[in-house]
Amino acid sequence: MSLSGNVLLPPAGQLFRESQLVQEHIRKKQQKQDFEQSVKAQLQTKHSHRRQKIIVVANRLPTKPVRDSEGNWIFERCSGGLVSCLAGIQSKFDMVWLGWPGVDVADADKETVANEAMKQGCYPVFLGQQLIDEYYNGFANNVLWPLFHYIMPPFDKGVNESSSGQWEGYKTANQLFTEAILSVYEDDDYVWVHDYHLMLVPKFLREAKPDCNIGWFLHTPFPSAEIYRTLPWRSEIIESLLHANLLGFHVYDYLRHFLSSCVQLTSLEISAHSVDATSIGGCIVTCATVPIGISPEEFVTCLEKSEVLQQIADLKVQYDGRKVILGVDRLDYMKGIPHKLMAFGCFLEKNPDWADKCVLVQLAVPSRRDVPEYQRLQRQVHELVGQISGKHSTISTGVPVIYLDASMSFDDLVALYNVADVALITSLRDGMNLVSYEYIAAHHHRDVPGVLILSEFAGAAQSLGAGSIRVNPWNLQDTADAIRDALEMGREERQALHDYAFNYVNEHTAQKWAETFLQCLQEACSDLMEVTSQVPPILPYEELLSEWSESVHRLIIIDLLECLAPAKPRPGTNPRGRQKLINRMPPELAQCLRTIAKSPCTTVVITTEKDRNTLAEVVGSLPVYLAAEGCCVFRRPGETEWNHLVDDSEVEGREEWMDGVRAVFSYFNERTPGSFLEKQEYMYRWVWENAQFDFGSAQAREVLIHLWAGPLVNSEAEVVVG
Repeated sequence: MSLSGNVLLPPAGQLFRESQLVQEHIRKKQQKQDFEQSVKAQLQTKHSHRRQKIIVVANRLPTKPVRDSEGNWIFERCSGGLVSCLAGIQSKFDMVWLGWPGVDVADADKETVANEAMKQGCYPVFLGQQLIDEYYNGFANNVLWPLFHYIMPPFDKGVNESSSGQWEGYKTANQLFTEAILSVYEDDDYVWVHDYHLMLVPKFLREAKPDCNIGWFLHTPFPSAEIYRTLPWRSEIIESLLHANLLGFHVYDYLRHFLSSCVQLTSLEISAHSVDATSIGGCIVTCATVPIGISPEEFVTCLEKSEVLQQIADLKVQYDGRKVILGVDRLDYMKGIPHKLMAFGCFLEKNPDWADKCVLVQLAVPSRRDVPEYQRLQRQVHELVGQISGKHSTISTGVPVIYLDASMSFDDLVALYNVADVALITSLRDGMNLVSYEYIAAHHHRDVPGVLILSEFAGAAQSLGAGSIRVNPWNLQDTADAIRDALEMGREERQALHDYAFNYVNEHTAQKWAETFLQCLQEACSDLMEVTSQVPPILPYEELLSEWSESVHRLIIIDLLECLAPAKPRPGTNPRGRQKLINRMPPELAQCLRTIAKSPCTTVVITTEKDRNTLAEVVGSLPVYLAAEGCCVFRRPGETEWNHLVDDSEVEGREEWMDGVRAVFSYFNERTPGSFLEKQEYMYRWVWENAQFDFGSAQAREVLIHLWAGPLVNSEAEVVVG
């Protein structure tokens, strides 16, 4: 009797250091550490003549191509973003950037532009305007970005010929990026691919360079499996990502959603932080949570500038003692600006005495102005600002909302951050939201630090939650109450929240993020080397043939599953119903077995846990011994009758426990979609590997308890889990 499927380890509360299980894990961990040290030493020796190289692959280059006054192409280095994040690791690695230059370059200018970019360590990937429309504006930003932010397409604008064409453009662009990587790649380089624009690159690159070290990081949320599964190309994207050594996410929720999608869309072996994708051409994929940060010293240093200090003084005079509530967002429908304004309106309705004592300053940086949805959003925001201002403005203090449709210089932004008493972030879905980090950094050394109100749907809430007031932006009353609490909060509590948040921001910087990711990538690649080193070597055919010819009697035992027939459905597919074994053996394989079996003094035995009829059907008339049903029955070559290897006296009373087991299995089989029963003469099997993994594993634990407490309480029958 057996339960097929994976077995979960006991929870932490049930583990003890002295237990055999824990000691075994400690031993393996120590072996792994020794192996990693060995690998590190080998790599240092191997690369003593040159530094290892990191190939950073992103949609855009960190340089901007422009023409100078004479019409020549030059590249201006951009600041911020990945450039700042990776600045700290350039002392340890050589770095090459690959990406689209951001403009459609004529064929005649491509060589000139490429040469100028290479002077700054950048290699441009040239994409035509039509491909940009299909790949970037189309599939990446019109299909993937909304879906990853939980926005389902309207029914009448779902999958159509247009999105199918965009998918083809997405594949083409990813292939072009891969070709660019291969043009600069050297053995043992690290390739770091960024974001949802390039999710097909890992597979393309792995197929071209099987030993390549590949890391991929997602800068947006990864949606729940129920949302992701609606994507028509879900399997192709998941399968491609599983060709990377390391997959990085901002927070654990995103990692968990990804693994849940893998569980539901593949039949691969999946643990809490890894996926074994070797069976589909991938590798042992490590999944890690690596939250990004900022460079807080830039904000602290900026606050020491005389012009910034003067700007802070001017703003304090301008607001004339009123409490400042600040919102800084890109004008995007996932930033929750309408929700913020409506919550502020609710706050003023409930607390009219605050109307002339506070002001909401909302900076909305314009984006995608040519998109109709964004134009409608802008009109909606403008209407809300007008409604609140018209209802709550006073002659003496003016309007309660100051709204700006514009961007702002870094110095002015830091000054505004520092003046604000409250930062209000109401994102409906946000990968991280670094505005919260910037606000905290800009309040370092402020006499009375401000209060951060942070949406629980922003990734930063998992990092700064204990240093902020967390809100559900969909609950307007809750957000309104949070605004009041923040404005009325005492000095000690403000300081306690700020200290926690600043310590986190100051420790988990952008440079620390890059270093941590690369460390995880190195460890993931060394893990793969360890796994590869443990794979049994190829059968030594010459030695085998020599021993074969010298032997007098030969016994060959072959198991049916995995040797002669697949034990599981093809990984990467979602099986429906009971899996089927092949109903006949390939002629080439059958002829090989027949030749071996007819050799003098040679006995061939084929074993299986499957039933005798299945084994006989697959093997056919081959002159071999058959041992079915866990070797409880066997059949000699040329015979049709099956013989028992188990004495009936050894299994007396099996009808009693088998009836009880059948009742338990049937009960759970009816309540576990995808599971099925297999009955044999001496064995009952409940198979749940086709069920949803997390539900199936929970059901399997319940089955074990029911069996041990019920029909097997006084029985010698054993439960085999595997």
